[in-house]
Amino acid sequence: MSSSEHAGFGTRAVHAGQAPDPCTGAIMTPVYMTSTFAQPSPGEFIGEYDYSRAANPTRTALEANLASLENGRHGLCFASGCAALAAVLHLCKQGGRVVLSDDVYGGTFRLFDKVYRHFGLQFEQADLTDPAAAERAITPDTDLVWLETPTNPLLKIADIQAISAVAKSNNALLAVDNTFATPYLQNPLDLGADIVSHSSTKYLGGHSDLIGGALVVNDDEVLQRLKFIQLSVGATPGPMDCFLLLRSTKTLHLRLDRHCDNAEKIVGFLENRSGIRSVVYPHHAAHPHHDIAQRQMRRGGGIITMTLDGGIDSARRFLERLRVFTIAESLGGVESLVDHPAIMTHASVPPEQRAAIGIEDGLVRLSVGVEEAGDLIADLDHALG
Repeated sequence: MSSSEHAGFGTRAVHAGQAPDPCTGAIMTPVYMTSTFAQPSPGEFIGEYDYSRAANPTRTALEANLASLENGRHGLCFASGCAALAAVLHLCKQGGRVVLSDDVYGGTFRLFDKVYRHFGLQFEQADLTDPAAAERAITPDTDLVWLETPTNPLLKIADIQAISAVAKSNNALLAVDNTFATPYLQNPLDLGADIVSHSSTKYLGGHSDLIGGALVVNDDEVLQRLKFIQLSVGATPGPMDCFLLLRSTKTLHLRLDRHCDNAEKIVGFLENRSGIRSVVYPHHAAHPHHDIAQRQMRRGGGIITMTLDGGIDSARRFLERLRVFTIAESLGGVESLVDHPAIMTHASVPPEQRAAIGIEDGLVRLSVGVEEAGDLIADLDHALG
């Protein structure tokens, strides 16, 4: 099934990029555990396959599948979400300038601040949920705008169409990290983005058993530049990880509906619970960007951020009392996880910068899994004391 066919999301999740194996009729895409491929004559390849860093049939199927789910033309897979981000940064000119959200994953900030800054890449963080701030930050010397929406961990929502218009008027590329929303809930290419990025470790993988990253684009020229970077740098996933991701995308829509169902029930519980100063969820009526979230996200997702009264001591006590939720970095798996950003995922962000954007010591991030909602609520109730 090609990505141009107008089938529903669930049908494309199961079939896009895949067909029964022509040799055996196997329904599942084979795992091509090979580093190289025989050439009928020197320099003559079967299809595009000469070396697995350049292309591997299992990866080809996955890349086509993800492109279809994002309503895009081309997919590229990488060994991690950070490797996908690094490939996009290679599109910038020497000494280029990048504008990124003020609230981003700590690993994203670390890559900009501790690695690419030393190669002369300039970057500026701005509150891209504020149209005026975005207009000021995105200027004609900007090469790339890197946007998270929802952001990690504050779940701020930026208007992708509005940011796209500003980026295009300044001849800058817009890349949107769609990890939290997934292609089931949000499709940035349809809203004007040039590149969609994923940490496929998260919801796309969905089972906390692999590391991966992905990019989806429409433009052929951008594809060729990224594909050359993918080949040259070589941060590509192995065929087994690609196979596992293909297994997982088949149930993405089923899992996301359950994640969202559970998250909505938990938000209803938390908003009336004492000891909690604030609860943030994109489709909650109290969210400051609720109208934008409703317009560009089909549902609110599986991530909830809340701030506890009592700061770090209260947060630590809460985390240590949980029994069903597990304290761990990452998110998007079938199991419920809880993270303390200031200590864990965002420790690389300077404390004064965390405080300035609202990552307080009492803030915790819930990645709501697919367990029974009643059991999750009971666990939270017990941990809150």
